[in-house]
Parts: sequence; structure tokens; C-alpha cells
Amino acid sequence: MAGLKTYHAKRRFGVTAEPKGKIARKAGHAFVIQKHAARRLHYDLRLELDGVMKSWAVTRGPSRVPSEKRLAVQVEDHPIDYNKFEGTIPAGEYGGGTVMVWDRGTWSPEHDAHKSLKKGHLSFFLNGEKLHGLWHLVRLKKRRGESKDNWLLIKSNDEAARKPRAKDI
Repeated sequence: MAGLKTYHAKRRFGVTAEPKGKIARKAGHAFVIQKHAARRLHYDLRLELDGVMKSWAVTRGPSRVPSEKRLAVQVEDHPIDYNKFEGTIPAGEYGGGTVMVWDRGTWSPEHDAHKSLKKGHLSFFLNGEKLHGLWHLVRLKKRRGESKDNWLLIKSNDEAARKPRAKDI
């Protein structure tokens, strides 16, 4: 999924208010999680890398409980401008539904992000308004017929983790 070619191909920018965007030249370390009420409610995790936002659709949203693993389906890269996008994508358009920023901040990989993504295990720290600490994205083995990479989003058992019965965000 190089660049924004797939992102642009899936959208009609005269119809949707989503930013067209372009690959950023300046490197940053932003992350954003957007609550996306599309066909199915999910949360989009986006990590800035190589001038784009690497993106995963996380079912039921991130959990701060280390034993609760969440499915994270990798989707197309998004432009950096998407970090600020909130609004409604019209019904019938790709991703139709309401998008709102749920959390934002900075992220940093524990090891080389490129090598980790290629290997299928990215460990990273989040410093957001809601989420903090060490997290893991672990790629699952692809099953027959699957077109996208499925990952698990897992919270590390650190000081930012919570117990299963503790109050959530």
C-alpha cells in the first residue's frame, strides 16, 4: 500500500468532505484514533510514518486491558490531513458514516518501525489525551480468501494498563 494511490482511488472528493491530501515531506510522529460510525462502528488507529498515516480499523476500539486483544484490519494509508477530519461521509460513499476524533497525540516505535511492520510485530508507545504506554500490533497469518492483513492490537501490561473490572475511559 504505497503512498495514497489506494486512498484516492476509493473516494470521490467532489462528494465527500474528506481531505484529498498528499504525502508529507516533513517527518512527524502523530497518531490519531477516530471513532467511525460506518456500516459497523469501529475505531481507526492511524500512525504517522513516511509522510502518511498507516491505518487500521479496530473493532470495538482499543482496550487498556492487556488480556483483551482487538482485531485491527489494516486499511489503506491516509494523508496526514486526515488527522483533523471530523464529519459525515455521505451514505453510499466508501466509509459512509460519521467520523470523530476520539484520541490524538504522538507515538514512537520501540524498535525500527519499518522492520517491525515488515516482520509483523510493531511495539510502540502512545502519548495521547486518553491512551498512554506501550502497545503492540501483531499481524495474524493470512487465511485463504482474505484480502487485507489482519492484526491484533494489544495493550502491554504497564502502568497505563487497567484491570478487567476497572472503570474504562
